[in-house]
This record gives sequence, C-alpha cells and structure tokens, in this order.
Amino acid sequence: MGDRFELRGPIGGYFVWTPEHGGPLQLIAGRSGIAPLASILSQRAVAARYLPTRVLYSVGTPQDIMFKERLEGWRGDDPALTVALTLTRSAPADWTGYRRRIDAVMLREVAFETSDKPIAFVCGPTTMVEAAADALVSVGYPAERIRTERFGPSGEST
Repeated sequence: MGDRFELRGPIGGYFVWTPEHGGPLQLIAGRSGIAPLASILSQRAVAARYLPTRVLYSVGTPQDIMFKERLEGWRGDDPALTVALTLTRSAPADWTGYRRRIDAVMLREVAFETSDKPIAFVCGPTTMVEAAADALVSVGYPAERIRTERFGPSGEST
C-alpha cells in the first residue's frame, strides 16, 4: 500500500478514422504500431471496402510481422489495398522488399501522390514516427493531413 504510479494516455493526437473522413488512406507502421492501423483496416474492410489504401510496415525481421495473415487476407480480398514491407535488421536471401528504415525516397515509391489528397496515419516508436512524418512533409504531404501516434519507454515524454 502507498505505492505510487503514473498513468499517461497515448503520445499523439486524434488518431481515429471513420469512412466520413474519406481517403485515400496512407498507413505507416513500425513494429507493434500496426495494431491501431489494423483496427483502421478492419473498419475500412466493413465500411469502405475498395477505398484506395496503402500500408507501409517496418519491422526488424520477417518473424516480427504482426497481423500477417490478416494483412494478407485484406490485401487478397481488395485490389484497392497494397501492403509494402521493409525489414531493418535481417532479411532472408530471397527477400525482394525494402531493407532499410522508412525514408523520403521509399515514400516517393510507395505512398500516394500528394495530389490525391491522402490522409496519413503513422504509428510506432517515437523516433520512427517522427522520421516518417518528417519524410511525408518533405515529399509534400500537408502536416494537417498527417496523424501520428507513438510509443516509447515508460519514462519518455513529449
């Protein structure tokens, strides 16, 4: 008794998508940051199937991919959904995907053109979210069209 602890909410802003928000959707995740984006994808599958959506997911190794079967299922059922993976630690010899952290060059290759007026959602570790959001801005995404959610060590604050 008498222990003290601190509770904090998510580190970010308004991180909700509904069909009324429209799209297209540009979803960028690092590690377990895919979890809230999977929720968005699930909502989209029910309420806005075929809404143009692109997912860019960064993990260390193929074994780190979360929601793999669900991502494959959603992608297989909907030609308006694409999923690109990037591995940052190790990749199998036959890997043909990206092998680096998310950067502006990668975003120019896989993200929607800014003229499409996409809404971007970025979730993952703080440093990855900041780098991806900065890269989106550098390729022309307006900051007000980028929503971020991040996580870090329990002692981290922003």
